[in-house]
Amino acid sequence: MKIAVGGDHAGFEYKEKIKNYLRKKNHSIMDCGPDNDKPTDYPDFSHLVANAVKKKAVDCGILVCGSANGAAMSANKHNNIRAAICWNEDIASLAKTHNNANILCFPARFISFDLVIRMLDKYFDNNFEGGRHLKRVKKINLK
Repeated sequence: MKIAVGGDHAGFEYKEKIKNYLRKKNHSIMDCGPDNDKPTDYPDFSHLVANAVKKKAVDCGILVCGSANGAAMSANKHNNIRAAICWNEDIASLAKTHNNANILCFPARFISFDLVIRMLDKYFDNNFEGGRHLKRVKKINLK
């Protein structure tokens, strides 16, 4: 699977660790930045990840910033993007199974990296259930 990762300065350390973890799981990584932990603007990198997902250059995306709010808000401005803020394993699982999220957003300042790994595993171990959830997901985009 090809995965775009990005974030901001607050998420840089986790982003780097996520890349290493996913590569060990044989995923291909598109690093959308930043390249260091110097202050940056999360929308710049959120839009890069969202565009990669929207254009199908990758299968899904991961964004990491301080609270995950700004990254998710920026990504969700794009049609066909469903960026979910995840803070526990059940939320990460439901983001996939019920909401067909294609970008996961993690709040680096509020969760441990061990929890990020568990949430990634939950997300990648599940599939979108479709059915009653599909009609709801289809209503997300504005025309």
